[in-house]
Amino acid sequence: MSQITRANSVVNRSIARVLALIERVGNRLPDPATLFVILGAAVLLLSVVGSQMGWSVVDPREPTKSITVDNLLDAESVRWMFTSALRNFLDFPPLAIVLVAMLGIGVAERTGLFPSMLKMIVTVTPSWLLTPVVVFIGVNASAAADSGYVVLPPLAAGVFAMVGRSPVVGIAAATFGIAGGFSANVAITSLDPLLSSLTQQAARSIDPAAIVAPTANYWFMLFSTFFLTALGWLITDKVVEPRFTPTEVQAQITCGGLSVGDGSINASERKGLWAAMIAFVLTGAVFVAMTLIPGAPLSGDVTRPGTTALVPAWSEALIPIILFLFLVPGVVYGIVSGEIRSDRGVANRMTESMSSMGSYIVLAFFAGQAIAWFRQSNLAIVIGVEGGQLIRSIDFGQGSIIAAIVLLCATINLFISSASAKWAFLAPILVPMLASAGMTPELVQAAYRVGDSVTNPIAPLSPYLVIILIVIRRYQPTAGLGTLISLLIPYCAASLVLWTGVLIAWNALGIPLGP
Repeated sequence: MSQITRANSVVNRSIARVLALIERVGNRLPDPATLFVILGAAVLLLSVVGSQMGWSVVDPREPTKSITVDNLLDAESVRWMFTSALRNFLDFPPLAIVLVAMLGIGVAERTGLFPSMLKMIVTVTPSWLLTPVVVFIGVNASAAADSGYVVLPPLAAGVFAMVGRSPVVGIAAATFGIAGGFSANVAITSLDPLLSSLTQQAARSIDPAAIVAPTANYWFMLFSTFFLTALGWLITDKVVEPRFTPTEVQAQITCGGLSVGDGSINASERKGLWAAMIAFVLTGAVFVAMTLIPGAPLSGDVTRPGTTALVPAWSEALIPIILFLFLVPGVVYGIVSGEIRSDRGVANRMTESMSSMGSYIVLAFFAGQAIAWFRQSNLAIVIGVEGGQLIRSIDFGQGSIIAAIVLLCATINLFISSASAKWAFLAPILVPMLASAGMTPELVQAAYRVGDSVTNPIAPLSPYLVIILIVIRRYQPTAGLGTLISLLIPYCAASLVLWTGVLIAWNALGIPLGP
């Protein structure tokens, strides 16, 4: 054995031991719902301490005003907590997304459409390309907002299982693509105009004529799509997958009720797939027409609720669209293949789908309260503004400032999952401050987008983390948060260092960030 081979073996064993330790420690953490209860209690305590100590910052949107930490245990705030509890639950960001999308996805899965699709994917995809295809699809899933979290991981698990690979590894690869590559895409998504409008508003505080286009970061994000696909491929095949022995892989496949197969599709499945494909195209064509024809219901722009940003109308209707894009083909497949014989068959499959979401609904209630309390206390704003002031004090060149922005946003992202909410408060701080260092608004926004993505897969307060954990537990019932974090932390560490380095090099070379 050569010295290089021995060195690689030692490094791999060391990484495996560290990840195993993270998994053991993490799995001793309480249930995710309990973690949000603990977080809520911590927020209440910090709000009292911050209020008593007078924690405050200047409001970056209105410099004549200040924002102070609110005491959530005074009489008025306690009244607010009780009277708004139901609204906090209903406003929990992914609750409606998950439940509505699962109505259609549940029908597609339980009529047999998904299993047939998996066989087709395995048939047409070379085995060596399976990992990059899954990661690439995940990175581009941001075009469908947050629905990728619900759709892709189960599909990736099934595809990996069918070729004899760990379904848990498939989930990890898909999750990195969806969460870690959230800002990247080959297309302009609804996130681009939302962030650029906030950046432009901040830039106009120093230049009233400043314009930040939705395409401001397009060239860099287009390149990042392929860079992150390659990075996810490398980490999956060289770091994550070697952790599982063949015995463990087989146990996962068996536990999930799957089997390794040749991907052959019988006549009934083939007929159903063709019918479902036609139904999907026709349904999609209807929505495209509703979007592109002037005056149609989904044409033009609308104001996103809670912001002043104009976004395409179709993007606000995306979840109902996804419901029908899965429901209609699922029903058609079930009818043609003989799986559905009456309307009760459709309703029963929707009911079965909803029954599997009980643990998620429990978590959503407690998470909704904790997140709303955190927002109401103003702690998030104070943390963000103070972090921005810290970056301003750094004076070691643009490279170090870019790295500091990424690190700040990556840290805040562990506690605040909404990309627009973070940037709404950080943009008025960072964009004007860093203009004096020669940094354009587009560059500051790009650094924010990198930082906002790299810790997404392991953000403990991400409302989608539990969805991924539920999928993993189908194949590994003993999995906990430690299992999930140990799977995903190699991706996060690598993308934090390397993606940040790419942005620094991109800026140093003077390459335009976008058209």
